[in-house]
Amino acid sequence: MRGRDEGQRLGAADLGGDLGERATLVQFSSAFCAPCRATRRVLGEVAGMVPGVSHVEIDAEDNLGLVRRLDILRTPTVLVLDADGAVVRRATGRPRKADVIAALGEAVRAAGAPG
Repeated sequence: MRGRDEGQRLGAADLGGDLGERATLVQFSSAFCAPCRATRRVLGEVAGMVPGVSHVEIDAEDNLGLVRRLDILRTPTVLVLDADGAVVRRATGRPRKADVIAALGEAVRAAGAPG
């Protein structure tokens, strides 16, 4: 998963729902994307394991403005947001569960850092 996308921040209005208390996993998907289904399972499992983490899936085709703003080029694309909605990590393709957990650890640390 790539590093911080400086200046990118998402809120409830962008996501169509509230941010997770500690972090949010945002998945951009499309209707005929087979890896998107596997990604949904991985992110759902991780969100279920870690208290305060939510998983939001966004249909890329129905949200082209947000896709363009965030430079989403393919699906699935996963963004890991800290508690304030700042993008901490980004990945394309099906993520490994261990990588998602590591990125969440970074998001939680980033939110707790003084600043």
